[in-house]
Amino acid sequence: MGVIENTTEMKKTHKSNIVRRTYDWVLGWADTPYGGLALFILAFAEASFFPVPPDPLLIALVLGLQAKAFRFALTATVASVIGACFGYFIGHVLWWAGDGQFSGVANWFFTHIPSFSHAVFFKVQGLYEQWNFWVIFTAGFTPIPYKVFTIAAGAFDVSMVMMIFASIISRGARFFLVAWMIWKWGAPIKSFIDKYFNWLALAFTVLLIGGFAVIKYIL
Repeated sequence: MGVIENTTEMKKTHKSNIVRRTYDWVLGWADTPYGGLALFILAFAEASFFPVPPDPLLIALVLGLQAKAFRFALTATVASVIGACFGYFIGHVLWWAGDGQFSGVANWFFTHIPSFSHAVFFKVQGLYEQWNFWVIFTAGFTPIPYKVFTIAAGAFDVSMVMMIFASIISRGARFFLVAWMIWKWGAPIKSFIDKYFNWLALAFTVLLIGGFAVIKYIL
């Protein structure tokens, strides 16, 4: 039993280290002249295919240059909305191979991108049919995997204008709120994140898993 417990603990530690290294890699861009560009690319990618959210980098950039807090928030918002449009393009143009069959692109997403599965994808279709605008708004503001919803919007022919409008509101609210909090309270928030990172990562995961329940039972 001791060997099994030690092995399980080692696996948990390894996963925690991977998450921590990814977090540190993202934050590392804040110490380079390319921090703003990295934020734009990260926010764009996260809305269409990349699993890491731009919030940690946004926080680090605002801490380093508080005078540009809201400029960084605007950068993240614009990039995320453009990324949402790219996700919509993936769903609308590249997702289906014909006769309701998934394309190679779709199967690649199902295999390699965290939070993507056939069950989740078709669940999102039902959510769109029931909630429409509020699905994108909730996914954009919360830790729900946004890329699933932007791609599904294109795949299921949801109004692109509606998706863009909801994305601007939700992504803007999220990133400007984060920037305002760091602008107002500064380094203590960063210290809190560093000290309680594992707990915050756990909370983030719980919110991620519970995202669909939020849409279904609260809205």
